[in-house]
Amino acid sequence: MDMIAFIYSVSFFTVIASFRGTVPYGLSLEIGDTVQILEKCDGWYRGFALKNPNIKGIFPSSYVHLKNACVKNKGQFEMVIPTEDSVITEMTSTLRDWGTMWKQLYVRNEGDLFHRLWHIMNEILDLRRQVLVGHLTHDRMKDVKRHITARLDWGNEQLGLDLVPRKEYAMVDPEDISITELYRLMEHRHRKKDTPVQASSHHLFVQMKSLMCSNLGEELEVIFSLFDSKENRPISERFFLRLNRNGLPKAPDKPERHCSLFVDLGSSELRKDIYITVHIIRIGRMGAGEKKNACSVQYRRPFGCAVLSIADLLTGETKDDLILKVYMCNTESEWYQIHENIIKKLNARYNLTGSNAGLAVSLQLLHGDIEQIRREYSSVFSHGVSITRKLGFSNIIMPGEMRNDLYITIERGEFEKGGKSVARNVEVTMFIIDSSGQTLKDFISFGSGEPPASEYHSFVLYHNNSPRWSELLKLPIPVDKFRGAHIRFEFRHCSTKEKGEKKLFGFSFVPLMQEDGRTLPDGTHELIVHKCEENTNLQDTTRYLKLPFSKGIFLGNNNQAMKATKESFCITSFLCSTKLTQNGDMLDLLKWRTHPDKITGCLSKLKEIDGSEIVKFLQDTLDTLFGILDENSQKYGSKVFDSLVHIINLLQDSKFHHFKPVMDTYIESHFAGALAYRDLIKVLKWYVDRITEAERQEHIQEVLKAQEYIFKYIVQSRRLFSLATGGQNEEEFRCCIQELLMSVRFFLSQESKGSGALSQSQAVFLSSFPAVYSELLKLFDVREVANLVQDTLGSLPTILHVDDSLQAIKLQCIGKTVESQLYTNPDSRYILLPVVLHHLHIHLQEQKDLIMCARILSNVFCLIKKNSSEKSVLEEIDVIVTSLLDILLRTILEITSRPQPSSSAMRFQFQDVTGEFVACLLSLLRQMTDRHYQQLLDSFNSKEELRDFLLQIFTVFRILIRPEMFPKDWTVMRLVANNVIITTVLYLSDALRKNFLNENFDYKIWDSYFYLAVIFINQLCLQLEMFTPSKKKKVLEKYGDMRVTMGCEIFSMWQNLGEHKLHFIPALIGPFLEVTLIPQPDLRNVMIPIFHDMMDWEQRRSGNFKQVEAKLIDKLDSLMSEGKGDETYRELFNSILLKKIERETWRESGVSLIATVTRLMERLLDYRDCMKMGEVDGKKIGCTVSLLNFYKTELNKEEMYIRYIHKLYDLHLKAQNFTEAAYTLLLYDELLEWSDRPLREFLTYPMQTEWQRKEHLHLTIIQNFDRGKCWENGIILCRKIAEQYESYYDYRNLSKMRMMEASLYDKIMDQQRLEPEFFRVGFYGKKFPFFLRNKEFVCRGHDYERLEAFQQRMLNEFPHAIAMQHANQPDETIFQAEAQYLQIYAVTPIPESQEVLQREGVPDNIKSFYKVNHIWKFRYDRPFHKGTKDKENEFKSLWVERTSLYLVQSLPGISRWFEVEKREVVEMSPLENAIEVLENKNQQLKTLISQCQTRQMQNINPLTMCLNGVIDAAVNGGVSRYQEAFFVKEYILSHPEDGEKIARLRELMLEQAQILEFGLAVHEKFVPQDMRPLHKKLVDQFFVMKSSLGIQEFSACMQASPIHFPNGSPRVCRNSAPASVSPDGTRVIPRRSPLSYPAVNRYSSSSLSSQASAEVSNITGQSESSDEVFNMQPSPSTSSLSSTHSASPNVTSSAPSSARASPLLSDKHKHSRENSCLSPRERPCSAIYPTPVEPSQRMLFNHIGDGALPRSDPNLSAPEKAVNPTPSSWSLDSGKEAKNMSDSGKLISPPVPPRPTQTASPARHTTSISPSPAGRSPLKGSVQSFTPSPVEYHSPGLISNSPVLSGSYSSGISSLSRCSTSETSGFENQVNEQSAPMPVPVPVPVPVPVPVPTYSGEEPVRKESKTPPPYSVYERTLRRPVPLPHSLSIPVTSEPPALPPKPLAARSSHLENGARRTDPGPRPRPLPRKVSQL
Repeated sequence: MDMIAFIYSVSFFTVIASFRGTVPYGLSLEIGDTVQILEKCDGWYRGFALKNPNIKGIFPSSYVHLKNACVKNKGQFEMVIPTEDSVITEMTSTLRDWGTMWKQLYVRNEGDLFHRLWHIMNEILDLRRQVLVGHLTHDRMKDVKRHITARLDWGNEQLGLDLVPRKEYAMVDPEDISITELYRLMEHRHRKKDTPVQASSHHLFVQMKSLMCSNLGEELEVIFSLFDSKENRPISERFFLRLNRNGLPKAPDKPERHCSLFVDLGSSELRKDIYITVHIIRIGRMGAGEKKNACSVQYRRPFGCAVLSIADLLTGETKDDLILKVYMCNTESEWYQIHENIIKKLNARYNLTGSNAGLAVSLQLLHGDIEQIRREYSSVFSHGVSITRKLGFSNIIMPGEMRNDLYITIERGEFEKGGKSVARNVEVTMFIIDSSGQTLKDFISFGSGEPPASEYHSFVLYHNNSPRWSELLKLPIPVDKFRGAHIRFEFRHCSTKEKGEKKLFGFSFVPLMQEDGRTLPDGTHELIVHKCEENTNLQDTTRYLKLPFSKGIFLGNNNQAMKATKESFCITSFLCSTKLTQNGDMLDLLKWRTHPDKITGCLSKLKEIDGSEIVKFLQDTLDTLFGILDENSQKYGSKVFDSLVHIINLLQDSKFHHFKPVMDTYIESHFAGALAYRDLIKVLKWYVDRITEAERQEHIQEVLKAQEYIFKYIVQSRRLFSLATGGQNEEEFRCCIQELLMSVRFFLSQESKGSGALSQSQAVFLSSFPAVYSELLKLFDVREVANLVQDTLGSLPTILHVDDSLQAIKLQCIGKTVESQLYTNPDSRYILLPVVLHHLHIHLQEQKDLIMCARILSNVFCLIKKNSSEKSVLEEIDVIVTSLLDILLRTILEITSRPQPSSSAMRFQFQDVTGEFVACLLSLLRQMTDRHYQQLLDSFNSKEELRDFLLQIFTVFRILIRPEMFPKDWTVMRLVANNVIITTVLYLSDALRKNFLNENFDYKIWDSYFYLAVIFINQLCLQLEMFTPSKKKKVLEKYGDMRVTMGCEIFSMWQNLGEHKLHFIPALIGPFLEVTLIPQPDLRNVMIPIFHDMMDWEQRRSGNFKQVEAKLIDKLDSLMSEGKGDETYRELFNSILLKKIERETWRESGVSLIATVTRLMERLLDYRDCMKMGEVDGKKIGCTVSLLNFYKTELNKEEMYIRYIHKLYDLHLKAQNFTEAAYTLLLYDELLEWSDRPLREFLTYPMQTEWQRKEHLHLTIIQNFDRGKCWENGIILCRKIAEQYESYYDYRNLSKMRMMEASLYDKIMDQQRLEPEFFRVGFYGKKFPFFLRNKEFVCRGHDYERLEAFQQRMLNEFPHAIAMQHANQPDETIFQAEAQYLQIYAVTPIPESQEVLQREGVPDNIKSFYKVNHIWKFRYDRPFHKGTKDKENEFKSLWVERTSLYLVQSLPGISRWFEVEKREVVEMSPLENAIEVLENKNQQLKTLISQCQTRQMQNINPLTMCLNGVIDAAVNGGVSRYQEAFFVKEYILSHPEDGEKIARLRELMLEQAQILEFGLAVHEKFVPQDMRPLHKKLVDQFFVMKSSLGIQEFSACMQASPIHFPNGSPRVCRNSAPASVSPDGTRVIPRRSPLSYPAVNRYSSSSLSSQASAEVSNITGQSESSDEVFNMQPSPSTSSLSSTHSASPNVTSSAPSSARASPLLSDKHKHSRENSCLSPRERPCSAIYPTPVEPSQRMLFNHIGDGALPRSDPNLSAPEKAVNPTPSSWSLDSGKEAKNMSDSGKLISPPVPPRPTQTASPARHTTSISPSPAGRSPLKGSVQSFTPSPVEYHSPGLISNSPVLSGSYSSGISSLSRCSTSETSGFENQVNEQSAPMPVPVPVPVPVPVPVPTYSGEEPVRKESKTPPPYSVYERTLRRPVPLPHSLSIPVTSEPPALPPKPLAARSSHLENGARRTDPGPRPRPLPRKVSQL
């Protein structure tokens, strides 16, 4: 690399081809990038791309193209600026920024803007190419740049980018111009953007398309014009168009004849009474229906008329064709006013020309001057368009405009019959005859669009001697042909005979100019009709020109003859000429030399002449005046002066304003009055001297108004004199001017006394005086003029009580002075500035005329450029600072403290004046140097003055920083303002340190300083992280990061405070914390150590820093919720402060504080991230719960705790988690007492007492519990609030509350509730939020949500998570992984209290609540093999690993999921496993048999399938496998400790055989005929099964295995001998005795091991091979995501799993379902916990008759997945071990509905009654009254095998009527032993038959509200220190629990007195071996 050459001059290149940079050290480049070169070597460059200057590399030189550039700010922030056109540079950078944003528009689906921006970008690229080519002319280049900048501004506005300040299409650098000028540029562009300028000129484009009419066939003439219905006259010329016989334009090759542009319409003419009128004339026969050969001559005849209001076009500029209706007048004589009749809607005078007649036209309103229209609609003009003018001159007459148009309107005629019997058909023909008698050719215009003609023929009205035409014609006759010319009108009668001849019968004429040179006057002229014959020769004009032409003008002796004629002809003339005049006085003035005696009169009459006549002859008139003045100045001087003043003031009129340049040109080029200045000065001084004395000052004011041009004439006259004489009399002239101005100063200094005339004259003079300066500068030196002006303006009275209008005019004069050429000169400016500032100070002090003051100040600062170090400028700044800085600050404070005006116009003005004053202040501060600041600070006489000044300027700076100070897209202006502010603050901070520390410390000023610094740093416009990279780079290059600068200044000032820091603790903690949250590393490093300093000083003062801690925590929550802060900040905060406090004595408490704040940040960041999600999900709720608990437990911040309670409540309501919402609100309710303490207004709560708020909360919570179907919890709250009502004797509300409580009881019994699934979820990996990371939770699923659906929901909430495919505990690598892992599987809820569930007689509606509510414990089973696996019988080694999970809170609660607090893992032996499986299967069979027997099952298929599964499997070795495994001698000898378990297994087998036999009997009764063969097969197989079990006679076995059928099963008749009951209730089967067995817990199989679980299920008799089952491999199908497991139903049925498939399924499908893994809801033990279904589901069952449960099997249709309500009629609860709950001291359980009070012994002797009659609700039966009581502890003795505690669930409330007692239960014999262990039944043969009750009719069904299932959280009293919410806690009593009311009936005496049987104690059941406890 010895050839390397280093580049010292900057080389700036553009990449022309993309380079991938694959070579070593290569730099990747994209086409269009800009690169800077550092080195070059052999065709390679080394450098960097400007978009990323930190990455440097090499690239080929051929890939880049050199561009010229220059460098500014060399160094770290140097700027490389290309030396190309600034517009090109802006286009390039803007298009790059747009490119990124354009793609984002597509992503955000903003299609409309996406396509529009794409179109604009393409247009800009095309225009850029044109500029780069460089072949454009100067004008075209200007036009292209205008288009480019317009499009750039549009795109920036649409994309929300910054407004770009421009000057002549180029971007402006704010550093190169003053801030006031920058503000004006920004304001101008902003105003232009917001309020488009209304065009003063408008144009109407008309295009004729066609005439649609059925009766055409003749050519047509269509005439368009504009008509003013208000003034009843046309206001435009006519647009004339010819149509062919088809109604289409006649000249298709000449498009200019089809369309016209009506030009120069003023804004006043765009109103609803201006109409477009269309007259249609046909060319043809006299009558429209005449035959073709009737007449060969064609006439112009009326056809139709159409009108349209121009207001209809104002709504939009549509180009769509309009169809105008064409009307015809009823009588032809009304034709002249048909358009008026149509406008006035005089329907009787016109009608439609035809049913389908219509005129198709295109109309469009265009706005702007004609040149602009030509540019914007060039296509219209390029194709050709005729121009239709307004009548007469336009509103503004332009000099040089040449017109000479005479408009003639043919009005009407009066003719005699002429010997005819009928009236004539009169046609008028018009000719223009010149002075020689020749006809002028082509000077009659019918309208635009049609070339002029030589003659005109009027239309003919049929048989009308008084025709009215009203046809307008334009005669553009040249001026030279006007003199001597006349117009001749010939009148002919048109015959309707075959010849159709036209016969001349008279004529009229009118001369165009009179003999004195005046033209025909405007107006209506009644002409004389001279009679003549057809052969009369009219070519000889001399014969008739001597005749009179108009009535009233007669010649010769023909007076008598003329009086006799009655015929007349009327026309209206109107001349629009710039050369001819109709005014005789004007002609007399111009010809003054011919009549010298008339000069005085002519000068006097000049004021009466119309202004348009004067301006037409302006130069001639002025020559005339100065000629008269030269002739005799003494005599005519004053008159000429007055006439000159009149003409000058005439040009002030807006109509003639454009003629001022004509007068200027005249003065410069044509004026020759070298002596006129003497007379003009003399007369002007005479008028000025008379001002103070004159009473009437109108004329004097006219003179003063014209002083500008008077001085122009004086100066020009003096210059001409000097040129002619060589400068003679110069001193005399100066003296005259001095004297004149002295007179002016005297008159200005006078005060108006009572009369306002003098002040008005002063105002008039001041208004026009500044215009004189430029004229005086032509003759005098700048300083002389400045002194003259200063003296003149200085003579103005400064007394403020003078007329306000004069004050305003005075200020305007000052403003014009500042804007004048005189002020731009530094020499004169220094002279004039004190006067200007003096008057400004006066007005600002009085707060008057602020708008004008702001404008003047802006102009003052516009002339002072930035960084101008000229001495004169520095002196000017000195003067301005001394005079205006203080008053300027006060003015800004005053303005900004006012309320903004309501009207938008006033508000704009208010904002403008504020912005201008701010710009002036910033300009002044930017110009101030160190010397200026030092002088300013030294100028204060005391510290109080300095203090006031600093407070004032800090306050103003805070105002300037406000977001509303400038529009949001004025970033350029904001950055400039901030740069000035920070510079000023750095100057002033020194003054603060020097003057206000130590003994002079002033808290207020220091606080103001810190507050300003904080809000400065927090400004939105300084957050560079939000900017695009290019914008950020530009800001850093120009200003650096001003936040860091200000942060360093804050730190420096804080360190200077010393012990005064204590004044700002804790007040400044919040503001400084807000600063540190800004994501700027340098700023954070500077500011975070201040918190250590605060902690240190607080520790010194009070020994702790609780204030610091409290303030930090409070502010962190509010600031982070606003989106501030990030993970980096948390780490930085932690590390910096920990490092700072290492050596402090208070290190431990400091570390504790930092740890607490850091943990709070973690939770707040997680909360904020979760809240960004759109929908409410578990993550949001979980995060809120985590934060809420943190505030309560660790921070003890009650207010924040309550706030987050309500945030969580709102989230739950949004997600319709009503139960969780109720539990959440309970947290706030617990904090309140039933007291009258007043509470302040808080959140949405009004000011109220604590009692009222707690009452409101109770009612809201009850409502949510009701909506969440958690009615048991609602009952408790109802009781609590009822107690309060009762204590206050508020019986009205008490009654309502009791009724509400009763309604909740009804809902419990009547409405269905779904049982949810529960899922264990593990969140592993560091990518999870803090509150989830490496934790496991149990989640309560939604309604109908299975494992698959739940897993998908979790993966949607955590889209980056990976689902783990096994259930094993993850290792440490998973915990520490930078990823997200989810482990999900289903778990079984284990109710903590089994009391209600095991109690007989409690309806399943009640039990269903306790199965899935208040759950702390969950279980998950995993089968595995231990030891050698026996291939012949795998049950020998099949163990089950049972995992128990304990939660921190019970479900449901304030969240749908809670964290797992503890894990316990135990192993169950194969024998224990077999016992549990058989217990579950037996219970399942009993439930199905009971349901079938009581006819709760609509379809017998579930029972058939279950029987078939058990019997068939048993025959093929199912239960026999247990015999082989556990009943063999080897096993018994090797496991002597399992003796009791083996006996128990044998009992269960025998019990199963009994149940199967009874089930077959029931099945036989209900089985349909087509399934009889299957039933027979089952019976046969059953006997084979009995044989395999070694069962010969049940009589021997029954004693060992008693069974109890509590409801619908065989019962003991109380009054008869024992007998057996047949399944149909009529036959008896001897050999049956009820037996009772203990209830069993649910069997729970692993959701991750569905096949293995199925194997366990196979123990009941599945026929599948067990080899396949136990070969379990981790796979998606057998994992936590197993579909077989996710198919578990929500609505739990007592049907076994084998019975849940559709009856249509094949055996293969049925068996595969038997072998699939069951989720908790599907497991056989669930039969004892049935859940009712919705009424809608009941309807399905009536039709389908299938008891199948919902499945995820795709082969099942929706109806097949319906669930049949299968209430349990079997109870095996009698011998189960009961858990003693009496040691907790409090029952954590909702209430069981109350039961009747017992007066008998505790044995609870109960009697049964017959079932209720059909169709009547059992609740309406006769029952004893009962008293509601709270739920209490259940003693173990109550949980027995009594049938009273075993209710059958059947359709809602019917269980109350179906409960009866069995004599054989032995319950009545042992109730006194309440503390005894649970009894185990003794087998006793009972040969007493019990009739099976039958039922008719359906139970009443109530609709269920469609709300999500409830959750519940209950604290476990024994394990948790946190108690249950007080609102749900129950007082402890020793009374027995309340039970549902049961019907009572008399019991037979022999049963009551019978011997009581006692059961032996329960058999001890060994606990499973515990493996580990997690």
